[in-house]
Amino acid sequence: MASASESLSHLQARFFTKQEQYAVPDTPFSVPATVTVTELGALINKLLQGQREEDGSSIDFDFLIDGEFLRNALGTHLEEKGISSETVVEIEYVEKQPAPEPIGSVLHDDWVSSVHASNDWILTGSYDNAVRIWNEDGENLATLQYHSDPVKCVKWISKDGPVNLLVSGSHDNTLLIWEWNEKTQKHKCLHSCRGHERSVDCVAVDSTRTRMCSGSFDKMIKIWSAVPGEGEDEPSEIQEQQRKKARSEGRRPLTRTPMMTLEGHKEAISSLAWLTTGELVSASWDHTMIIWDMEHATQKSTLTGTKVFLSVSHSERNNLLATGSADRHVRLWDPRQKDGTVVKTSLTHHQGWVSSVAWSPVNANQLISGSYDNTLKLWDIRSPLAPLYNMSGLEDKVLCTDWSIPELLVCGGADNCLHIFKAHNIEPLSSTAGSSEMEQDQR
Repeated sequence: MASASESLSHLQARFFTKQEQYAVPDTPFSVPATVTVTELGALINKLLQGQREEDGSSIDFDFLIDGEFLRNALGTHLEEKGISSETVVEIEYVEKQPAPEPIGSVLHDDWVSSVHASNDWILTGSYDNAVRIWNEDGENLATLQYHSDPVKCVKWISKDGPVNLLVSGSHDNTLLIWEWNEKTQKHKCLHSCRGHERSVDCVAVDSTRTRMCSGSFDKMIKIWSAVPGEGEDEPSEIQEQQRKKARSEGRRPLTRTPMMTLEGHKEAISSLAWLTTGELVSASWDHTMIIWDMEHATQKSTLTGTKVFLSVSHSERNNLLATGSADRHVRLWDPRQKDGTVVKTSLTHHQGWVSSVAWSPVNANQLISGSYDNTLKLWDIRSPLAPLYNMSGLEDKVLCTDWSIPELLVCGGADNCLHIFKAHNIEPLSSTAGSSEMEQDQR
């Protein structure tokens, strides 16, 4: 508890914002050292009401000092961070992130193991062996059935309409490339990608939409062509006629073999992400992540963790990796660092395995994480000590998450449901994490 002298002390603070509609004079103000976020918010609203002809409604604000959100009294925060209170304290303020709104849950016949959204359509894979396509209202547009075992991963390859391509991986050791027509609502399985010896648990498509990679419990990563008609041996005239007939009749898909196999992990591959068209990162049960040089099919570097890696996500906006692990932590990594401090911070609030992580596609500071503790959390890396929000309505462990559409947070899990939440993107799209002073993980 603060002493009487401390509670009476004041600080000089100057306020600024990147959201120009909320700008106030940059004159320093004298504020108590005990001032909190709520009281600072009241001050900014009072200043705004004094210069704008509005209806008088107040706006919720968050406040940052040196790129980190203020969560304690101002004086306490400065003391904890070693920031001098003798000079004018520069305080940035932003409109507070509203809570995501639940807009629907879609029941499946079994666990929802994977999800990927794109252009208003949501793709799911399930332990009932089926791949499904949904709209945002939860209407089932198509059910794709050809796998003989649970589906573990799904991804859109191209979503330009009306003819779209997608891929699914399964416990049956195969990847399937599908074609789906939005207008006719018809689909067909074009290719069966064969080469893995065990379950295919993850798949990623590169930015060119011409290549994809898969990771398996056989410890292998395989690279495939994602272009229909490529990757097969040159058929004879008779074989070509048979293939055309089979395809026209919707029968057996054409077999595709891998373009390349990457070996190096000692245990199962759990997650994959393209960093660029020439770089790939793989996460594994062997407690490591490997960054691959795809031009030479060689390992560039290895990042080592303390427990099993279950998920990895790459942000194009800040070039950081986020990982979910069996030690219950979400960690942020900068693979470009050469001094050994590749772990930038840990987000520690889950009570179970962190099964899935996904960065926001538009905000470099935000990501979501799903866990076996039955929660989906929304994080802002400028507030590392606690998540911004916990999503409600989840009744069992979360197995998959996705944030490909800026306005939608989606997840699925062992409650057999796809859960859809509406996100509110209020900060400038140019926001980056480059100014954030993230704490180095000391674990």
